[in-house]
Amino acid sequence: IIGDYAVGSALEYFYFKTSSGLLQRTTFALEETEADILIFGSSRANHHYDTKIIEDASGLSAYNTGRDGNYIFFQNALLKSILKRYNPKQIILDFSGTFEHGREDYDRLSSLLPYYSTHEELRDIILLKSPFEKYKLKSKIYPYNSLLTTIMIGNLKFNTSRVGNRGSYNGFVPVNGLWKKELTTRETPQEYKIDKNKLRAFEEFLELVKKRNISLLIVYSPVYYIYDRNFSVETAKDVCKKLNVKFVDFSKDIEFLENKKLFNDRTHLNSNGAKLLTQKVLQHLKTQWKGR
Repeated sequence: IIGDYAVGSALEYFYFKTSSGLLQRTTFALEETEADILIFGSSRANHHYDTKIIEDASGLSAYNTGRDGNYIFFQNALLKSILKRYNPKQIILDFSGTFEHGREDYDRLSSLLPYYSTHEELRDIILLKSPFEKYKLKSKIYPYNSLLTTIMIGNLKFNTSRVGNRGSYNGFVPVNGLWKKELTTRETPQEYKIDKNKLRAFEEFLELVKKRNISLLIVYSPVYYIYDRNFSVETAKDVCKKLNVKFVDFSKDIEFLENKKLFNDRTHLNSNGAKLLTQKVLQHLKTQWKGR
């Protein structure tokens, strides 16, 4: 018990001392940002929305809270913590993921474990991970499992120069690869049994934003493949229609589909693609703001 407390306390100290990287960005989003415009989502949000362009065009501050591999549970938890502190003026949610049940989405709630003891508003979501989570969290080490390397990198600032050279700004992390393969047709999720927890988390995200009278835009980012239908996207669109929230789908936008040089891979834009998408999203925001 003494060993667990000592090692866990050291990991906790250095976790919250990180000054760069994804751990620092998550902590900043949860506890510090007061930006006017917030972008939520997974890696597709993190790499697709250039906060510098948004700020220059709007005259408002912006922060990108996107985190790789974390979907609606994480996004909903993040929103609850932010709304406990302040009301942003605009929220953009980049929709990705699926409403199908999958253990992986629950396992990835481990991203929030370091905040369990200090953020009461996150606990119900974190406890979705497993019925034993409240007992595991009696361990001081447990929240930091598998994070030692990430904590070390964040404290030693190895990733500051690496990311900085690519123009990282206010949570936005651009990628500069060039996709070289040709456009193809791809199968996408068809009808499946919906996970009620995921669907409810998505609905709750929209409802919380609307309740605060915050301008909200849901976006499905470009992809470099052709598909017939995507049940996850269709379900998200249905929820948005029901709650009167604007959903913009760029996945079949010809300007992206005709230019593979805008992509890093099939599902992620590079920095040039992010610039174009950000500009297009800004046009939707300006139209939305005029109507408010």
